[in-house]
Amino acid sequence: MDAEVAVIGLGTMGSMAMWQLARRGVSVLGFEQFGIGHDQSAAGGESRLFRTAYFEGAEYVPLLQEAFSQWRELEQESGFNLLTINGGLMIGDPESDFIKSVMNSIQMHQLDHEVLDEKAAKEHFPQHRLLPGEVMVLDKQAGFLRPELSVLAAVQSAEKLGATVQKHAQVQEIIPDEHGVNIKANDAYYRVKKVIITAGPWTGTLLPELQKQLTVQRLVMTWYPILTEKKFDIDQFPTFIRMSRDITFFGAPTLDGSMVKVALGTFYGQVDDASALDRSVDVQSLQKVNCAVSQLMSGLHPAPSRVSAYMDAYTPDNDAIVGIHPQFNNTVVLGGFSGHGFKMAPIFGQIAADLATTGKTDYPIDHLSLARFL
Repeated sequence: MDAEVAVIGLGTMGSMAMWQLARRGVSVLGFEQFGIGHDQSAAGGESRLFRTAYFEGAEYVPLLQEAFSQWRELEQESGFNLLTINGGLMIGDPESDFIKSVMNSIQMHQLDHEVLDEKAAKEHFPQHRLLPGEVMVLDKQAGFLRPELSVLAAVQSAEKLGATVQKHAQVQEIIPDEHGVNIKANDAYYRVKKVIITAGPWTGTLLPELQKQLTVQRLVMTWYPILTEKKFDIDQFPTFIRMSRDITFFGAPTLDGSMVKVALGTFYGQVDDASALDRSVDVQSLQKVNCAVSQLMSGLHPAPSRVSAYMDAYTPDNDAIVGIHPQFNNTVVLGGFSGHGFKMAPIFGQIAADLATTGKTDYPIDHLSLARFL
């Protein structure tokens, strides 16, 4: 055996699974087709939002609270500053499903928050132009993560604990049998007891039986020049998600002092081949987000100075696929996080380590089972 457990894909989930395994003293071998901390998939883009007032479902809040502690542990082990808490605004109509779901999470878990009406919002956060009747809900346990650095921190921490990493190693085959798993990468063969597949948009390539259930969507991130000095610094500008009229967009404070990340929370087309992502972005594709910045924000130039394309895998119900493969008990799969997995990545890494070492986990993941699709 080359290792007890192999991890295929060292991006968001794979890096955390590797770290959590190495912390337990498990011998682990990781495969990554690009460099560590790359921007070729879903973990790029300089920042990712962290929030606890979760409109996607109050059931996620306990996971998020545990993830917060795990992020702090990774910071301590790696020496990197990964998670910044500077608050998070949820902006929209108080009668919308969006704001109602946010408030449901807050009330169910007694989260520290503040509700600002139009007058209070204008006074405290003039960077946003509210529409009549809209409110802001300030999640005080929210902020942003540095995704590329987080992946690097987890992999390097795992290596310090004895893990082995194969960089620029494209996995060609995964062949499980009764006694272990054979892995072919760059025309070389490896043998392990268990495998964790965390291949992001390439999951359907490695597991063809999931191709119909995983849709790879193209995402575009945009950064806008700052016209009003200091108004978008970390201590002045919380992260935000806004649903106004037919526009859903989000943003984070400036990290370089010159640009602010503001981007649409919508898709820019389906990706048929994850290895051939179109990273160019035409002007017409930016009209909607430019309009949102021009009409609903103040202090930003309404044309981006930086644009980047990424991708992520989505399931039909927007819940991830997490669990042991029903046909191969030595194969663990994590994929299809549908755009909202990064903030919880250390916990899902822990779940992956649980499944690979003991075959079970104490975390409630039945609703994420592969069986619902296979």
